[in-house]
Amino acid sequence: MQDKKMDWKKFIKEAEEELAVYSKALPETVQGFGNMGKAAQVGTALDPKTKELVAMAIAIRSQCDHCIGYHARNLVRLKAKREEVAEVLAMCAYMAGGPGINYGAKALQAFDQFSE
Repeated sequence: MQDKKMDWKKFIKEAEEELAVYSKALPETVQGFGNMGKAAQVGTALDPKTKELVAMAIAIRSQCDHCIGYHARNLVRLKAKREEVAEVLAMCAYMAGGPGINYGAKALQAFDQFSE
């Protein structure tokens, strides 16, 4: 039986290559999205790691593999603990049921791979 484990690092690398092509075709759109992301990071009530944990929860609820991968990588860069991610996944399971559990499992796998 073949291992069905997703290679998140490869997946995100390929996604970034695809986005580079998209960015060339629609530079204003990509720039606008980037500006919105920067604006969302402004403020000090929540620290960057907490904001990224919120983003992960939304990625799971949106069932967006690309978003899950990006935010898992960002959480590793921000030195999030696996336990912190797991608590967010528990809330996702509570609020989103089966899909929250399944996409939460993907998120934990991505986090673990980016932590290696």
